[in-house]
Amino acid sequence: MKYWLAGICLCFVLILAGCGSSGDQSASVSDIPDEPDKETVTSEFENSAGESIETLIDNNFYLLDVVSGDRSTSANVYATRLYSVDELEELFKQTEGPDEISDKKNGQQIMIYDDVFITLKPSEEDDDVTLIEVADRNFVRENYSPNYLNTFFTFALLNSLFGSNWSQTRMDTCQNGGCYGGYTSTYRSDDGSGGTGSTVRRGTSSYRGGGPDAGK
Repeated sequence: MKYWLAGICLCFVLILAGCGSSGDQSASVSDIPDEPDKETVTSEFENSAGESIETLIDNNFYLLDVVSGDRSTSANVYATRLYSVDELEELFKQTEGPDEISDKKNGQQIMIYDDVFITLKPSEEDDDVTLIEVADRNFVRENYSPNYLNTFFTFALLNSLFGSNWSQTRMDTCQNGGCYGGYTSTYRSDDGSGGTGSTVRRGTSSYRGGGPDAGK
């Protein structure tokens, strides 16, 4: 009888523990592993031999988070302690010149390449960390707030990229909330049910940067 009761109690404890650990864990820049030295990463970019800018970012920086958007779109958010926003801007420009580059606003800057938007910004969690968001054109078109993007680029430019009436159409959509205004560690959006639902899921990659100890 005692063993039977003990077994029931153990099952109950395990069920409670499972419930308590459910849900996505928030991404944190404290998870950034040891990175290769700065000279190694810079050399990877300088000797890239035609690699795209998004591939170089993916190969050399830690994938912190993945933002899941509408219509099965997503954006990758990387993090590094090696470079400031200004240093990354210069490194990326020297590697592959962007089609458009914004002025820096509130510490943030956006670079537009052929099919990707790259946003550089300091982490709100740690001033020594720089975040790099890589979003393809479909993600930007389907999720971003036009007013947020207008902080960096004119509506005329945005409409030339996404369609002649994109900015007004998105403004109408965004009146109901839920439009994306750039990555933060706790981004939440209207889920259409009157409450808020998280649209961020944790990035699952390990560090994939250059250097002999990458991924270990």
